Amino acid sequence: MTGARVSLPGVRSPGAGFDEPFAMLEACHERVRRSLDLLARLRQYLQDTGWDESAAQAARDVLRYFDIAAPLHHEDEELHVFPPLLAGTPEQGVAQLVRQLQSDHVQMAERWAAARGALQALGEGSIRALAPGQEAALERFAHSYESHMRHEDATIYPAARALLDAETQQAMGQEMAQRRGASGSLSK
Repeated sequence: MTGARVSLPGVRSPGAGFDEPFAMLEACHERVRRSLDLLARLRQYLQDTGWDESAAQAARDVLRYFDIAAPLHHEDEELHVFPPLLAGTPEQGVAQLVRQLQSDHVQMAERWAAARGALQALGEGSIRALAPGQEAALERFAHSYESHMRHEDATIYPAARALLDAETQQAMGQEMAQRRGASGSLSK
C-alpha cells in the first residue's frame, strides 16, 4: 500500500495502585477502552493494509489483555464490589443493576470465547484476514462492554465506594494485589 500507514502500537496502561482499589478499577476500565480501541484499529488496519507483523502484535496485545487482565477485573467486581451492594443497599434499582452486570460478565466471557480464536490465529499468522463471522464475533464482544462500563463508572463504583470504609477498601486492595501476585507494600 502506498501513502501513510496506520500504526498499531500496543496499549499503554494508566497508573493506579492497589492502595486505591476503586482508582485501580477505574484504570482497568481505561485499559479496556484502550484495548477495544486497539481491536477496532486492528480490524480497520487489516482491511486497509492487510496482515503484517504489526497486525500480529496488535492481535497478541488484545488477546493478552482480555485473556489475563479482564477476567481478574471481573473477579475483583464479583468479589468486592457487587456483594456489598446486594447486601447493603436499600435501593432496588442498584441491586437490579448489579444482577444485570453479573449477567453481563457471563455474556462477556461467552463472547470472548467465541471471538478470541480469530485474534489468536492472527497473532500466530495462521490467518491473514478476518472472515465475516469472525468480524461479527469481535463486534459482539466489543459491543458488550459499552453500557456495562458506563453503569459501573456512573452508578456502581460510587455506590460501593460510599458503602465501604477505608479499612475494608485497604483489605480489598491487598486481596486484589495478592491475586495478581503483586509484590511490595501497600500504603496505609
